[in-house]
Amino acid sequence: MTHQVHIIGGGLAGSEAAWQLAEAGIKVRLSEMRGGGEKTAAHQTEDLAELVCSNSFRSDDADRNAVGLLHQELRTLGSLIMKSADAHRVPAGSALAVDRDGYTEAVTQALAAHPNVTLVRERIDALPEGPAIIATGPLTGSALAEAIATETGEDALAFFDALAPIVHHESVDMETAWMASRWDKGDTKDYINCPMDKDQYLAFHDALITGEKGEFKEWEANTPYFDGCMPIEVMAERGVDTLRHGPMKPVGLDNPKTGRWPYAVVQLRQDNALGTLWNMVGFQTKLKHAEQVRVFRMIPGLENAQFARLGGLHRNTFIKSPKLLDGSLRLKSRPHIRFGGQITGCEGYIESAAVGLLAARFWIDELAGRDPSLPPLETSLGALLSHITGGADAETFQPMNVNFGLFPPLPERSRKADRKQLYTDRGRAALADWLSPQASASSLSEVAG
Repeated sequence: MTHQVHIIGGGLAGSEAAWQLAEAGIKVRLSEMRGGGEKTAAHQTEDLAELVCSNSFRSDDADRNAVGLLHQELRTLGSLIMKSADAHRVPAGSALAVDRDGYTEAVTQALAAHPNVTLVRERIDALPEGPAIIATGPLTGSALAEAIATETGEDALAFFDALAPIVHHESVDMETAWMASRWDKGDTKDYINCPMDKDQYLAFHDALITGEKGEFKEWEANTPYFDGCMPIEVMAERGVDTLRHGPMKPVGLDNPKTGRWPYAVVQLRQDNALGTLWNMVGFQTKLKHAEQVRVFRMIPGLENAQFARLGGLHRNTFIKSPKLLDGSLRLKSRPHIRFGGQITGCEGYIESAAVGLLAARFWIDELAGRDPSLPPLETSLGALLSHITGGADAETFQPMNVNFGLFPPLPERSRKADRKQLYTDRGRAALADWLSPQASASSLSEVAG
């Protein structure tokens, strides 16, 4: 099968882009180097759209949360990533968390079976010559990264991304820990909570700071962390109470043994459908493996913890998208190439899938002879795209999760308590207008005129 669009990278962005194009009747070649004798520093499997850091897509609340609104928008647009996530979700309160294996297997099988997709396990080292989407993510191979840098004349920015440990449920002492969601949201039993008193917390805080850390390679020196995946020990260095106001905050968690909030809490979130694996929430780390076992077993309830995966650290790269890409994600110097996913400077699983989806939709328009139809700024999709392609200064550009700070301000004064609902109501209306046949016909007539 000859292809019309070549997609490089089988992560969330590349997988979503391939699905959107294939469903539109466009032939796709999807190149993924894992499975072709290549590995990365972070991936564990050869499945497409593998989840590396966490199994959570964050909030699924489409009424008061920007990422929840993004979930809803992607569902409306026929997202494979969201369809697979919904089919393999596990309890996580108001968040959307998934069974990793079931989710990635569903994505892989759907694409491998699609008649318009040719999945090839191969490494691509040079920029493609025909219509393409580069969605190689934060772990882009060195040869391709060099080719991008040579073409653009720009050094890629970089930051560190850290992985959280995963614990076997049977090794958690449930006589000490208890099941509950913060403020009793969800079914109230979505998280395992491990309480600490003040002395235990202070000893744990000291152990995080003094624990032996992994050493940086020479090429990793002076690379900044992304705040959304800050290692737990780096947060601890910012102040003795930083963790108590962050991933270890006890607010809204009544310990049934005391009837009161603990001094600090470590939460674990279900990581697979069977409930046998639990992720330490917010505990990304660069501690050495032996130190992780020693320090994390100081947590009450985890004294005998068995770890299915220990934490780790890897280097991410992304391009200066506001300078290098046009409004429809095309590389300005080579307009036949679009970029999608985290390499563009979005951050987060679902944001990555969303930018892959947009890159595909823009190709669908272009191959049909239409100007790309950009999503309204009032939508999560539009706000995220605007940040990537022009909403930030290229020299200070940093990865960003979707959030209401990227949206246009509300047009009239409103109560603070109502603003999130107003943002999401406006976003849903804008998406409906964008997708309506009348709006599409109007847009095409304007282009023709």
